[in-house]
Amino acid sequence: MKLTDIKKLKVVELRSKLKELGLDIRGLKAELIVRLWSAVETRQGGDDDEEEVKLQKHSSTTPLKTVEVVASAAASSPLSAAIVGITAPCDAASAREFRDSATQTEAKNSLQTLQPDSGCDSESVNVCQAEGGELWRQQGGAEDPGGDRGRAFYEFKEEIRYKRAKSPQPPVEREKPEEEDEDKVQLNPYDSHLHFEVGPDGTGQPRFWDRFPLLWSGCRLSHGVIQGRVGFEVRLERKLLITQMEDRVGIEPYGLRVGWSVANTSLLLGEEEVSFAYDSCGKKVSAGKEEEFGESFSEGDIIGCYASFSTDHTVQLSFLKNGRFMGVAFSLDASVLQGHALFPHVLFKNYSVRFLLDPTAPPWYPSPSGFTSLTALPAGQRVRATLAPTSRAQCEVVLMVGLPGSGKSHWAMMHMQQHPEKHYKLLGTEELLACMISGGERDSRLRQASQCLTDLIKMAAHTPGNYILDQCNILFSAHRHKLQLFSGFRRRVVVVFPSAEEWRRRLSQHQTQGGEQIPETALLKLQVSCSLPEQQADLLEELHYVELPQEQAQTLLQEYKDKARRLLPPMPKQEKKKYRLHKKRPYPHGPAPAHRIQWLNGWSDARLNVSWTQQPRYWNVGYQDQTYYNNRDFGYSGYEGYW
Repeated sequence: MKLTDIKKLKVVELRSKLKELGLDIRGLKAELIVRLWSAVETRQGGDDDEEEVKLQKHSSTTPLKTVEVVASAAASSPLSAAIVGITAPCDAASAREFRDSATQTEAKNSLQTLQPDSGCDSESVNVCQAEGGELWRQQGGAEDPGGDRGRAFYEFKEEIRYKRAKSPQPPVEREKPEEEDEDKVQLNPYDSHLHFEVGPDGTGQPRFWDRFPLLWSGCRLSHGVIQGRVGFEVRLERKLLITQMEDRVGIEPYGLRVGWSVANTSLLLGEEEVSFAYDSCGKKVSAGKEEEFGESFSEGDIIGCYASFSTDHTVQLSFLKNGRFMGVAFSLDASVLQGHALFPHVLFKNYSVRFLLDPTAPPWYPSPSGFTSLTALPAGQRVRATLAPTSRAQCEVVLMVGLPGSGKSHWAMMHMQQHPEKHYKLLGTEELLACMISGGERDSRLRQASQCLTDLIKMAAHTPGNYILDQCNILFSAHRHKLQLFSGFRRRVVVVFPSAEEWRRRLSQHQTQGGEQIPETALLKLQVSCSLPEQQADLLEELHYVELPQEQAQTLLQEYKDKARRLLPPMPKQEKKKYRLHKKRPYPHGPAPAHRIQWLNGWSDARLNVSWTQQPRYWNVGYQDQTYYNNRDFGYSGYEGYW
C-alpha cells in the first residue's frame, strides 16, 4: 500500500486497518495516517518512503571516465587520494557509465562558491538536485536497491529536509514546575533515554513503540544504595501490540531487562561491566555476555531485584519471579564497584512496566528475610542521583561538524569521558543503532534510526540537559536550523576537519575495523555540498576547530570541491519548455458584447423601450476626435463604417 492510497482512506477505514494491526486507533486523521504508514513501512523493511521527494531523472545520459580514472587520480597525490577515500579497483570490467543525474555537476564556470552566510541558497547545485531517496547510487552508477547504503546516506538525506524547513519558533517560557521532593524515589527522566516515556505512579513505556518498534528504552531510578540489604519490585503491565513485528522471522518483538547499574554508565542495561541484568529470555547479562539463569518471564509477571552489601564490600545480586527465588545471579568483589552506588535500572522493548514506589503500599510479594524496600529506607541511607538543570541557560548543546570518517564520534566519546559531571546525552545514528540490540537488517535499522533521530533532536530542544549532536551536519541549512532549535542553550560548534593524509588514514582504519564501506561517489558529493560554519553571534556562543585551523580547513575544503567537481560528470542543462501555440480567437478578450448585436438590428432597444424618433443633438456639432470612444470597452470602432 502506497502513501497516496492511505491518504484517500476515510477515518473509519483508517481505524479499521489500524485495529487489524493491533495499533492505537485514537487521534486525528493526520495522526492515523502517519501511524498506519509507519506500520506499513516497517513491514516492507528496506523499501523507501513514498512521500520522499524523488530525484529528477534526465532522459539523456553523459558517459564519464571509468573508475580507473578515479583510482589514478587518487594515486597521483595525497589530496586526491583523500578525496576518493579508498582506492577503487582498477579492473576494466568494473568500468561503467554514471547515469544518475545527482552525480553530475554543471560546468565549472557556472558553479557558485559556497558562502556560509548566504542561507539555503548557498548549497551547491548538487544539493538542490539531490533531494530524495535516490540521491546516491553504488559505485559505477547502478543502484543497489537491497544493499546497505550506509550511515552517511541516511544522515545526508535527513539533513536535506532542513533546506525547506521553516525557521523554528522561539522557545516558549514555561512556568516553573513545583519543586519536587528530592528524597522521593521515582523514575529519573534526566537519567533515561529521550525515547523513554515516564508516566505517573512509577510507570514507563517506549515513546515511539508504534513507529520504531526495534528501539530499546532504558531508565534508572532517582536513588541508589551503597550499603545494607535492599530490594525493589517491577511488574510487566502489558505488551504493546505490534502485530506487524510478530510476523517477521528472526526478530523478537518484545524484551525486558531489569537489574542494577552504576550511574554515568550506558542506559543499555547489561552492556557494561558494572551493569547487571536479568533478561526476560531467562538469562543473566553483564558486559554484553549472556548466561542461562532462572526462568523466562512475560506479561503480568512480577520481578524482585535484591542487593546484599557485606561488611567486606562484596555484593550479591539475586532475583525473584512472582515470589519464587531464582538464585544469586552475580557475586561482585569490592574492586568491581569501587565504592560506587548501585541504582535500580530497567530496559525494555515494546513493554509497559510499573515500579512499586509507594512507601506506604504493601509489597506485591513478601521480600526475602532481612531485606528492606528501597522506598522504605531512611533518606540518609539512599544516594541521590545528579539533579537535572532547571533552566535552558544551564544547559549546553555541542554540534559536531565534519565529513564522514573524520573522527567526530571519537571526539564526542572522549569529551564525555573527560566531563562526566555534565552528563551528556549523545544523539547520533550509531547511538540509536546500539539501542536496537537485536533484530532487523542494518539498512532498515539505519533508516529507522535516522528518522527517529530527527524527532529526538526536536524533543531535546525542550528537555533540560546537555547534549552532543553526533552527525555530519555539513549543510549550512542543517546546522543553522538545529542551532536555532536550541536557542537559550549554551551552543558550541566543534568542527573536526583533519589534514588530507590523516583523513585518508582514518577512513582506511574505519573500514578495516569492520566499519561500513563509504562509496567514492558518496564522498565526492558530500565534499561538493559541505559548508564549514563561521562565528555568528546570533547562532552560537563558541566555535572550535579541533584539527586544522579555520583558514586552513576552508582552503583544504575548497581544494576538495575543485577535485570533486572534476571527477563528477557535468550535469546537462535542461531545455526550456516551449509554450503551446493557441489558435487566435476572434475576440481575444472574450465573446462579442451583447449590446453590439442589438444595436446592429436597429435604433431601438427593446429592453429599455426607447425609440429614436429624432436625431441626436451632437450630430449638428462639428467633427471631433473619436479616439476616446475607440478606446472604450464597448468599442465604437466596430461601427465606423456605419457612422
